[in-house]
Amino acid sequence: MNLHSPESAATEPGAHAAPGSAPTEPGAHAAPGSAPTEPGAHAAPGSAGVPSVNSFQVDLRGLVDLLSHHLYSSPRVYVRELLQNAVDAVTARLAHDPGAPQRIRLTATGDAVVMQDSGIGLTSDEVHTLLATIGRSSKRDGLENARQEFLGQFGIGLLACFVVARQIRVVSRSARRPDEPPVEWLATDDGSYTVRTLPHDAHPEPGTTVRLEPRPGAEEWARPDRVLELARDFGSLLPHDVTFTGPDATDRPVTERPAAWDRPHPTPTARRVALAGHCSRVFGFSPLDSIDLDLPVAGVRGVAYVLPAATSPAHRAVHRVYLKGMLLTDRADNLLPDWAFFVRVVLDTDTLRPTASRENLYDDETLAAVREALGVRIRQWLAELAAGDPDRLASFLAVHHLGVKSMARHDADLFALMLPWLPFETTDGQVTLDEFVRAHPHVHFTRTVEEFRQVSPIAAAHGLGVVNGGYTYDADLIALLPRIRQDVTVSELDAGAVTAQLDPVEPRQELALAGFLATARTRLDSLGCDVALRAFQPVTVPALFLDDRQARHERDRAAAEEGADSLWTDILGALRGSAPRARLVLNHNNPLVRRIAVITDADLTGTAVESLYGQALLMAQRPLRPADTSLLNRAFLGLLEWATHPVAGPRADTSEEGDK
Repeated sequence: MNLHSPESAATEPGAHAAPGSAPTEPGAHAAPGSAPTEPGAHAAPGSAGVPSVNSFQVDLRGLVDLLSHHLYSSPRVYVRELLQNAVDAVTARLAHDPGAPQRIRLTATGDAVVMQDSGIGLTSDEVHTLLATIGRSSKRDGLENARQEFLGQFGIGLLACFVVARQIRVVSRSARRPDEPPVEWLATDDGSYTVRTLPHDAHPEPGTTVRLEPRPGAEEWARPDRVLELARDFGSLLPHDVTFTGPDATDRPVTERPAAWDRPHPTPTARRVALAGHCSRVFGFSPLDSIDLDLPVAGVRGVAYVLPAATSPAHRAVHRVYLKGMLLTDRADNLLPDWAFFVRVVLDTDTLRPTASRENLYDDETLAAVREALGVRIRQWLAELAAGDPDRLASFLAVHHLGVKSMARHDADLFALMLPWLPFETTDGQVTLDEFVRAHPHVHFTRTVEEFRQVSPIAAAHGLGVVNGGYTYDADLIALLPRIRQDVTVSELDAGAVTAQLDPVEPRQELALAGFLATARTRLDSLGCDVALRAFQPVTVPALFLDDRQARHERDRAAAEEGADSLWTDILGALRGSAPRARLVLNHNNPLVRRIAVITDADLTGTAVESLYGQALLMAQRPLRPADTSLLNRAFLGLLEWATHPVAGPRADTSEEGDK
């Protein structure tokens, strides 16, 4: 796909075709009898049945609009393209002549932006081939030996500059053919260009000068302060020195090498302070700590900054990535494993591939390997803190224990290393599992926070060791515990285990309350709940609602069966198993329960038991089913009715004899 020149092929340098040969320039016509090969060529007269061969034509304005709205995120990338072409040209000349000068100068006056370099330059033929052909790159043709040093890889070249430019003028002189005169390529955003040779003194030294004139509406991108800001953002780590000159003719450095992580410092503390300042400038926060990312095998070097405040694992972290010293993106979101959400990274790489827009990383096998290597380095840093700097580790875990728990789920060695440091909520308080298992070699855990909060006071009072597994990753880590501590067993807490830890009521007393228990069980049977009587602490808790995962599944199945049609009722009925039911454990030590137990009015007893059931459900923070809500309303209104219209005569035996 070529940009068409208004000149004929015969007037352009190097465009003359040999007699009888096929023409090679846009717009040229084939010699009689030959097969046409260029845009607009036609079959020779009399060649019936022979199809003409044509090339696609390009609407440059349409293509630039496509680039600006769909490929590039912002017109700001034109500065990157200018820097990239200049750096690649200097790199190519150094491969040809290691002693060549390395000069790159960017100038902005407001009316124009000019880039000058002492690079390899172009001949007249190369100007036609490389500047006017979309997708063509010198890095594909004749310079393969230095390709790994180049920044550009897609051959779009100066086309991106039309995102802001009305006209582009390129004057270049080849370092490989210094005897040839300089050549000028002048293109406008309507898709036309001209090429002409210039006198030798128009560009006396090898290299290239590119001049852009902004189009109406894009003048802000040519402002000197804006151009300098963009140049420093994109090119601060480039391998060749770049200077900027504004309207005041003062030279300002664009490059700032070595990188912050490579600069020498007198002490480790001084280095940490310097890196903290760099993080504040780049990311806008003062880091909790910094992690060196010096991985030559992976082709990356940089630093990871630890966030000073906790962040959600679901938040997509973004990082700053340079490719061979050129800023590729400051929003790379696929650089680290998902668990490493507590760091922000800035690094330089020469191994990773950019996307076509050169604004993100191409997700391939190489990136996957680098991602894994960076994850290993972050885990190694944690191990170093655990071994040699426990105070810094404690400060880190106080903020980011969730991220470490996420890592430890898939790394038993890391979990063993962090065991003395990671906090968990338990019946012994906020302690590490290492401390907890010393007192409780058999560990019980709950699946939900609500379940733990309900049973923890009772379990603590009776010496039952329970860990809250309702927080993110905690249940997975608790299940992993026996793999690293052979003397520890783990099981999920169920209603039977809790009930077994509670003190039984004396058989004589339980037998005396058989009628009360029968009434209670009858009232709650339709709700899928059994009733048990135990004596436990604290005495202020009248009733405890217990269920486990199997019991909840059975309740959900029964609820679904009630609302299903006949077909689904049969299917759900077939799924009915022997799972344990939920259990309401009444506390015989509680004075209110003891008074309710001796009420002689069966209806009032049932209403009181329903009230205890509802209160226990609310304390357990269980979601209420329609049947539970109906029961709570009925019990509340029933107690109000009884309180305002008490039954005549004695309602309860509250004497000490009644408790015996």
